[in-house]
Amino acid sequence: MRETLVESLYASPRSLIIGALTSSAITATVSIVSGDRAMVICAIAIAIVACIRIADAVRLELRVPKRATPNKAPGRRREIVYRVGALCYSALLGTFGLLTLLNTSDGVLQLLAVTTTIGYAAGIAGRNAGRPWIALAQLCCASLPLAVGLIVSFDVLKIVLAVVIILFVVAMMDITLQTYSVILKATLASREKAALAEHHAAIARRDDLTGVANRTAFRERFEARLRALDGGSQWLAIHWIDLDRFKEINDSFGHLAGNALLVCIAGRLDEAFGNAGIVARLGGDEFAVVCEIEHRDAANSIGHRIIELVERPVDHDGRLLRVGASLGIAIAPADGADADTLLKNADLALYRAKDTGRGRMCFYEPLMDEKVQRSRDLALELTGALERGEFHVMFQPIFDLAGERILSCEALLRWTNRRHGPILPAEFIPIAEDNGLIVAIGGWVIREACKAASEWPGDVQIAVNLSPIQLRSANLPMVIMGALAASGLPAERLELEVTESVLLDDIDASLAALNAINRLNVRTTLDDFGTGYSSLSYLTKFPFQTLKIDRSFITDLDQSPASVAIVQTVIELAAKLGMRTVAEGIETQAQLDQLRRTRCDAVQGFLLARPISASMVTSMLAGSRLEANGRS
Repeated sequence: MRETLVESLYASPRSLIIGALTSSAITATVSIVSGDRAMVICAIAIAIVACIRIADAVRLELRVPKRATPNKAPGRRREIVYRVGALCYSALLGTFGLLTLLNTSDGVLQLLAVTTTIGYAAGIAGRNAGRPWIALAQLCCASLPLAVGLIVSFDVLKIVLAVVIILFVVAMMDITLQTYSVILKATLASREKAALAEHHAAIARRDDLTGVANRTAFRERFEARLRALDGGSQWLAIHWIDLDRFKEINDSFGHLAGNALLVCIAGRLDEAFGNAGIVARLGGDEFAVVCEIEHRDAANSIGHRIIELVERPVDHDGRLLRVGASLGIAIAPADGADADTLLKNADLALYRAKDTGRGRMCFYEPLMDEKVQRSRDLALELTGALERGEFHVMFQPIFDLAGERILSCEALLRWTNRRHGPILPAEFIPIAEDNGLIVAIGGWVIREACKAASEWPGDVQIAVNLSPIQLRSANLPMVIMGALAASGLPAERLELEVTESVLLDDIDASLAALNAINRLNVRTTLDDFGTGYSSLSYLTKFPFQTLKIDRSFITDLDQSPASVAIVQTVIELAAKLGMRTVAEGIETQAQLDQLRRTRCDAVQGFLLARPISASMVTSMLAGSRLEANGRS
């Protein structure tokens, strides 16, 4: 504020220069005409001070016409310089007027001296109103000596003029203070408006939830860092971060838990890298960290540090929330000189990292573009694929051990894309899980499977696979009940399959979800049994009714005694625990013959039947019924 008001003193250097030149010229003329030595000396002093003030004003006009950043110390020095010059100049003008009134009797000279001084006094009342005490002091220094000179003359008219001058001074003081009040209010309003605009600009560049830089601020600061690179030994590494399993946190515990997790992770990253680098939230569960590095290994170390910070659990509402991080890394200028190229390459590296598994980081390499671009294209195509009707469901029959009667059918999701044609489930399902689309797609599969099974005989069941995200979705029971109600399918004819990997992440949440399913009288199946790390413990902890033996044990069943022993042991254990067993992946007659020597309940595989449409299942079931009736 003070700096702004001091600036107003120098706001009009032209008026200062004109006033100084005219006053100096008039005082010089009056002193020369009068021939009075004291007046000549005073006029010379006025001219000297005028030149100094003109030089000061011109110097500031040329060097710092407008200060970008206020600085208190220079502002005070400039005010002192101005005050000393102004008071000296006004005091000399007042003294010159007093000398003129006392030492000369020429009315014209006295008139010139008085009018010059009064005119100066009137001008400074408005010109210096930004610093009122300087203006008031100048008024007194210039005008009061004139009043004294007029009064000591003991001339009635001059005494009247002295009184008028004194009243003039009082009036000018009031005008100056009023003008100062107006200037002060206007300056305060301007300052508040500027501060508010600056505050809004800062908010517009900060992420509302986490407080770190948002995408706009990140882009600006990142481009500034790129411009500052000297092309020497300093490099710039951008780590593009995507949180693993974050959507599961939102689906299982709600958005408040997800928000708390994001805030905590952003705080950790900002504390670790915010001072020397850039930390930003780019949207959703994506973050970016930019740091200056001297070698590639430093970027690798930073990546490991980021993963370690993200993986630390977050305590929220009595729960420990855990996520991981996948990182894509691009380095400037090696991987690109401009922001667009570097961001694109970091994004490609991130897709490669996510494609190779969670908790990984990957440096950008030119050869990765094609594969990652396909994954990105498929991710874009998945959005809206359900609405476009690109998905369909196939059904693979599950037979009794004799291979004669269909006990159940497994629903298998298929996708035929408008651009890429048929896409394998192993390729598009992980993408759907990462994008959070699997919940909607999985719900659609359950509804379609129930609808198809409702047309089949009452002793044939339908099995549907659940993804980890879908299992922990809060609305899964509602989806199941809605599908059963819409199709009229009895709950006991529906089986939902989960893999062991689903159970590894959060045992409590998985157990709660499976119990909720069983309470609906819907059966649950442990799929791919034998591929996990704690398989036997699952049999006692989780409420499964059916066990599917993984195809890896079936493949060598006709050649490996160890596989035979394992399969036989699993079947006997399941029978003692009251669970049915299904052997999947039967592709040869020898495998089927070996299984028939066990107590396995059902078999499934290409040897018996490949995935077929719902109408073909209906026809197959009808044919089996006719054949059975014919034999009877």
